[in-house]
Amino acid sequence: MSGWPSGYGLRVLDEVDSTLSEAARIAPGLDGPEWILAHRQTAARGRRGRVWAAPEGNLSATLVMRPAGDAGQAALRSFVAALALHDALAAVIGRDVGLALKWPNDVLLNGGKIAGILLESAGAGRGVAHLAIGIGVNLAAAPAPEAVEPGAVRPVSLSGETGIAISPVEFLGHLATAFDHWERQFRAHGFAPVRVGWLGRAARLGEVITARTGTAETTGTFETVDGEGNLVLKTAAGRVSIPAADIYF
Repeated sequence: MSGWPSGYGLRVLDEVDSTLSEAARIAPGLDGPEWILAHRQTAARGRRGRVWAAPEGNLSATLVMRPAGDAGQAALRSFVAALALHDALAAVIGRDVGLALKWPNDVLLNGGKIAGILLESAGAGRGVAHLAIGIGVNLAAAPAPEAVEPGAVRPVSLSGETGIAISPVEFLGHLATAFDHWERQFRAHGFAPVRVGWLGRAARLGEVITARTGTAETTGTFETVDGEGNLVLKTAAGRVSIPAADIYF
């Protein structure tokens, strides 16, 4: 593929159960990072075991890699992937107006969810044997509003919001290039420039939001994301750092 970043492999599949599952299967035999794109997934999944709708024409892809560092460092690549998605969409649309990043791992267009990220990893001692970054982008179609849980951000598609039609393979070229850029920043300088870039594109920064986990709900002003990627809210009881949650506006 023209313009494909050096050092990254690519395999395109007509059909697979899940690109994340395929990543786990092929990871032991890889010599370097590899993108997997599937035109059809029969068992796509999202965060917390939720089903991910993946009709043909949308992007269903996973990057599998063997990152250096511990699990915490590997997890920060969700921010690398989010920045890459933002920049790839901006390149395709021709502007970044209307694009924003929703903590921890969603991309918004005109206030609706256009893309999601899911990280899965396997351990090797204190390190990570492999990391799989699953990415779904609603290029051609979005799920019906009633298909998402109550209170969740409405789903949107690139085609529906902009009228732009692009194939998954072509879009992946933009995404892989943008990911390579931010990955180089992360490897050379750590999380600091990625954090700054992410905060500059963050949705609802400085506004009141609600973070929900399986056992608790915290409402406060979205103050920042700290050096470990945690959400920091300013609440009546003080500053609260949250490592994982679902966010509601």
